[in-house]
Amino acid sequence: MTEQHWELADEDATRTLGVKVAQALDSGLVVYLHGDLGAGKTSFARALLTALGVKERIKSPTYSLVEGYQAKERPAWHLDLYRIADPGELEWLGLDALSDPSAVVLVEWPERGQGALPTPDLELNLSYSGLGRRAWFQPRSVRGARLLARLL
Repeated sequence: MTEQHWELADEDATRTLGVKVAQALDSGLVVYLHGDLGAGKTSFARALLTALGVKERIKSPTYSLVEGYQAKERPAWHLDLYRIADPGELEWLGLDALSDPSAVVLVEWPERGQGALPTPDLELNLSYSGLGRRAWFQPRSVRGARLLARLL
């Protein structure tokens, strides 16, 4: 399974990438989102969820840690674990629903929840690149590799 790279000129390009991922999605998916503060993780997640049909306001889960949505016929979850100091803190959140194979699960700062999260299908790394951003996907499952193949 190989990485896929994209150069993103601005935040609009980051949102466009989120829409493209949503359009390529044919099942549930777990995506770990990596990157510095402000690198575009939440922008990507909002665009993907909106493109999947979430009608309500998509809030950043920085303080709530997890936000749940209905994305057409499937559940969708957006987690931001920036404020988590220990993965054990997640046991009180009732994360069993994240294991639903039809769910879309987007996790910012997944390294802070190591061992308490479902295994990723894809990892998205966002970094600054000049005035824009660079994105690269690493597939971690057959499901993730299939999605990347459809993106091309």
